Formats: sequence, C-alpha cells, structure tokens
Amino acid sequence: MKMLTLDVEYDCDFELFGLVSSSREHTLAWTLNQALRLRLVKQQDLVYDLLTKGRLVISNYLYATETLTLRLLRNRSADPSPLKKPFLAPDIKEYDYLLQVSNGSGALAASELMDQLTALPAVQYVCQFDPNELKFKENLLF
Repeated sequence: MKMLTLDVEYDCDFELFGLVSSSREHTLAWTLNQALRLRLVKQQDLVYDLLTKGRLVISNYLYATETLTLRLLRNRSADPSPLKKPFLAPDIKEYDYLLQVSNGSGALAASELMDQLTALPAVQYVCQFDPNELKFKENLLF
C-alpha cells in the first residue's frame, strides 16, 4: 500500500523578537504599555494538548488595532509539564518571552522597536528572529 504524506509550508508574516527578562509577565506587559504607548491586555491562556506527551499552557497578552497586532507570549509553560522541553519555541528556549508583531510600522517598525526594547530596564537582552527559520514555527500561528 502506498503511503502519502502531507507536507505543509507555513508562511509567517510577522516580526518575532525574543526577550530575556527576569520580570513577571504582568510587570513586563505594564512596562511595554508605558514605554510603547500600548494597551496589552491579558488574554485567555493558550493551551496546546500534545496527545500523550502532556500539555503546554502559554500566557498571552494582546494589543490589536485595525492595522497592527502585537502579542507578548511567555516562552515557558505556565503549568508544570512532563515535557522535556516545556517551551512554546524550543529552538529559542534561552528567551523568556516572545514578542510577535504583525504589520508594525513607524515607532513599532522592527529597527525602532529593537532600540526601544533594549532601552528598557526590565529587558536584559533582545534578539530578532526570522520565524520562517524556526523548527516549531507552527506553535506561533494563531
């Protein structure tokens, strides 16, 4: 019998930033709100049930307008998990938070945003990633 496999390629059309911060998520969201003049609002946690392996519970903050969507995601599962790597993006597990920006322009364009994020005292390190090069990029599609 012939086996067919389904290969799906996703095109991620957003900017992705990894943030290293020892701040709690609500404190970091408040800091970003103040510095970037946003209104990140806590959303229901994202839950990934990974069949027999366990589940990931990812906390999630959202700011959305007609033209811009910005998400602050915690990279590590909020609940204890039996997974070896309980991360939303295991490829970049060194980063505590992920900032996902769709249609950023002006003050929220990639280079300006990098400068603003590195200037924040609550953020120790920031790096921009190409989400299309990540192995687990499907976890970042909502």
